[in-house]
This record gives sequence, C-alpha cells and structure tokens, in this order.
Amino acid sequence: MTDVETILDTDLDAYVDNQLDAAGRLRVESYLAQHPAAAARVMSDLGTRTMLKLILVPQPEACRPDTREAARRLSSVLSGRRMWAALQRVAAVAVLVSAGWFANSSLGTREVVASVPPPVFIEQAVRAHQTSLVREAMPSQPEVNTYDREDIRAATAIVMPDLPTDWQISDVQVFPSSYGPSVEVSIRTKDGTQISLFAVRPGHFAVEQVKNLTLAEAEAAWWQLGEVAYAVISSKPGTGLSDEADLLMNSLY
Repeated sequence: MTDVETILDTDLDAYVDNQLDAAGRLRVESYLAQHPAAAARVMSDLGTRTMLKLILVPQPEACRPDTREAARRLSSVLSGRRMWAALQRVAAVAVLVSAGWFANSSLGTREVVASVPPPVFIEQAVRAHQTSLVREAMPSQPEVNTYDREDIRAATAIVMPDLPTDWQISDVQVFPSSYGPSVEVSIRTKDGTQISLFAVRPGHFAVEQVKNLTLAEAEAAWWQLGEVAYAVISSKPGTGLSDEADLLMNSLY
C-alpha cells in the first residue's frame, strides 16, 4: 500500500482541483478515509467550487449577470489555500443574492432525504446479508470468523470499524462491487440479534451522518465517510439499528 502519512496540503489542493492521476487520487482518498477532519475540510472546498460552478452556469432567475461575472473573475484567481476562506464567503453571498433558488435548495434535510430512493449500495448490502444467512445454514460452507481490520484495509483499501468486544463474529466475506471489493461481516450482537456490517466504495466522495431505512425485506442504517460507505443490515423488522450504526461510525474517528 502507498504511504498516506506523507500527504501535504498541496496534495489536498491538487485533489480538489482535479490535478492528480488515478494513483494520486487513491493515495489522497485513503488518507481522507483515516482523517475525518481533513475529509471535512476537503468536502468544504469541493462544495465551494460546486457553488461557483452553479453561479457561472446561466440559469433562469438563478443569479444576475453581474453576479456571474464577479464569480468568474474570482474563480480565475483560485490558487492556493490562502484564497479558500475568501472564496467561501463570496460564494455564500452570491448564492444568497438569488433568493428564490436559495430558498428552494435550503429545505430541511430530513424531507429531502425521505423523498429520494436509497443509495445503490444498500441493495448490495441487503444481498450480501441474505447470502450470509444462506451460508450460515449450509454445513458445506465453512465460515470465517477472523476479523482482521488491517488485513482487510491492505487488501481492499477499506477501513473497517472497531467492533464491541461483546459482539460475536460468525463470518467475514469479500464480495465484488462496481468500484472494487466490498466487505460483509456477519455478527450477533450482545442481545443475540443477527446483523451484517457492510462496507463498500460507492464511487463518489461524501460525508454523511447515519440515516435509517425501512425496506420491504430488511432494516438498514447507513453512513459514508470519504470514499467508503457503510451499512448495518438486519432481516428482523423493527430492529432499530441507529445505535449500532452510531457506535460503529464513532469508532472510525
């Protein structure tokens, strides 16, 4: 694995500016997956650039021409960390100028999340959970109950959470996915509930807090940290997985 401890601010700037090759981006993303504070800062920088792009693209009633021209001039001098703070303030003011667009885009997060379908990787997580239940019932399929976080990280570039000592691991499997391998860990919690912990690289960078989902065939709670998304799955209705998900998410910090 590439040493990620030598990542500099200039590497993060180059990542935000899309100036790195695939190997360089993977190196930075592996670093961000292990450093939440740096990941949050990069997300803020990426958000600023996205705001500027939205302002620069002509949209009916989105913002005035003079606002777009000001944003264009500011964008042209974007270089180095010293400009980011000023650009964040200017981008915020520019977006506020277009009051109608801003009002529509600032609706409560809870309502927006509820109106969109679950992420694609949730379906993968449910399938992996169901497969683990089938394997558990088959004597011919030996289970692997060794949970080696460093071994998993080295093989998949996925950082796995610490598990509570009173949780019992019954199986650990690696599955294929669209953006590389995924990991499924079959677990029995302290109260005997059978759950799965699923981790995958979904193909985009985000920082998402825990969200709960009730599906036809499963309960789920998921979150994302950098390039890796995580889900806790149960086939038992009404399990309530947010506490378990919060516990696992916090172990990554």
